[in-house]
Parts: sequence; structure tokens; C-alpha cells
Amino acid sequence: MTDWLVLAATLPTHPSALRVRVWRALKATGAGTLRDGVYLLPAHAPGAAVLRELAATVTGHGATAHLLSVQPVDAAQDTVFRSLVDRTDAYAVLHQALRDARQQLPELGATEARRLWRTLSRQVAELRAIDFFPGHAAAKADAGLEALQQEIDRRHSPGEPTGEPATPMPRLARADHQGRRWATRRRPWVDRLATAWLIQRRVDPEARFLWLDRPADCPPDALGFDFDGARFTHVGERVSFEVVAASFGLADEPAIARLGAIVRCLDTGAGAPQDEAAGVELMVRGLHARHADDDTLLAAALPLFDTLHAALEPPR
Repeated sequence: MTDWLVLAATLPTHPSALRVRVWRALKATGAGTLRDGVYLLPAHAPGAAVLRELAATVTGHGATAHLLSVQPVDAAQDTVFRSLVDRTDAYAVLHQALRDARQQLPELGATEARRLWRTLSRQVAELRAIDFFPGHAAAKADAGLEALQQEIDRRHSPGEPTGEPATPMPRLARADHQGRRWATRRRPWVDRLATAWLIQRRVDPEARFLWLDRPADCPPDALGFDFDGARFTHVGERVSFEVVAASFGLADEPAIARLGAIVRCLDTGAGAPQDEAAGVELMVRGLHARHADDDTLLAAALPLFDTLHAALEPPR
């Protein structure tokens, strides 16, 4: 049976800010309500530490709070406790949202589709964070999110890399990568444009870029990036920009690291939300609308990333 923490608190009517603060904190933990003023969480839940802090906060304001460690008297009571933190209904809403999203895809452009995926990805992550006994519903949500991403990639990014397992990346010498041909998929989006900028500005100033209809068209002598089997592609949660940066000893530069986080947020939705991401996405969308030729597109994108990099540089 599960060990539980129970918070029994009697809050004063005033100040009302305290009641709101406690209520919001309890909601964020995913605590169940046993009765008015009595809340419980599995002892293994991440929010258990928050209950301890709330008990101290309540007593610090002169109110009453007791934090108890409880074990159910039998399996039936454990089942009742579990039902108070059950997420079945929330998952049902999320499963329907994922189904609706796949039906909407034919009407959405690449930007809107990726934005929808990121929204649903955050919702899945938030629900998983308070799902203390994950089961079939959680696995179904993960599978639905993965299916949605694959459908978006199929429609808007054929050949999008699936990623390689996270492994240490050997440091490469820039001197050995000069005047090379670099190849990636045509109509580059944020990750490919940012990676091409990084290559040309910091790795190989004489780089020549090939824009492939299919990854299989990559010439043997070209250095491929951002597709499965490429020399530089997604590794773990790192997108191609971050992999190139790490490979050539650039990842520790603050502005490059920040830019990598923005690119990752836009390309895969992973990592913390980035305030600058929406603006970068808007600018890249505008560049796509103005330039049908990929060489011209990259030439127009270089000053954009130059400016963004300069803005992200720490003050001197």
C-alpha cells in the first residue's frame, strides 16, 4: 500500500491573500481533497515537500496546520485515497484534444501545427507531473503526442531527424572542416538555418551549402546536418545547432547556449520556454514568405542571427 501525507489546515478568513496562496500551491501539487481543509498526497509525490512548506506558512500566520504521515488501514482505503488523485477525466480531455489536433492538421501551416504540438506537449507534461500512478492513460497520451509529431513532420518536415541516443560528443578541429560542402534538407526551418549560420560564421567561413530534396541525395563528400544518418544531427534532447556547437567547442559561450535553447524550443518544444522564441519564429516565417530560393533565404537569415546573437551576448 501507498504511504500518504495529509495536510489538515484551518485558515483564517483574513488575510484573503493567504487563502489564495495556499489554494494555488495545493492545486499545483495535484493534492486530493479528503474533506474541506484536509488534503493528501502520496509520500513519493514531488509536491510532498510543498505540503511541508505550506504547513509552516500557515502556522507562521497564526493559523492551525497539521502534517501527518498516514498509511491506509487496508487496500480498500488505499483505493479511496488513490481515487482522490485520479487523473482519468483529465486524460480523457487530453486524448480528445490530441485527436482533434490530428484532424486539424490538413488546415494548418507548419508554424501553426508546431505551435499546437508545443501547447499539447506542455499539457501532457503538466498532467504527467501530477499523475502519481501512471498507467494506460498516460502511455496513451504519450503515444498520441508522438503520433501527432510524426504526422506534423511527415507533412511539413520530411526527413526530420528522430534523434540519436545521448552520448558524449568528441571535440572536432575547425581546421579540418574548412572549405567543405555542407548538406541539409531544402526549405530550412529554424534549426537548419541557425546551424547553417553557426557553420558559416564560426566553423567554416567558406562553407558551401547543398539543399537536398531527400536525405538520401546527400553526396558522400558532403557533411550532412539535421537528418537521420547525417554527420551532425539531433543527439538526445540536443538539436543539430547544439550538436554542432558542442562538436566545435562553442557550446559554453553564453550567447550560443541561449540561442541553442531558443532553437530547441522552436524545433522540438523541449526545454524551458524561451521569451524570444515567438519573435524568432515570426521572423523566420517572414523570411520563408519572402524567399523561395534557399540560398537567398540563408543569405537573408544570416543578419537576423547575427543580430540575435549580439543581443544575447552578456553585457561587458
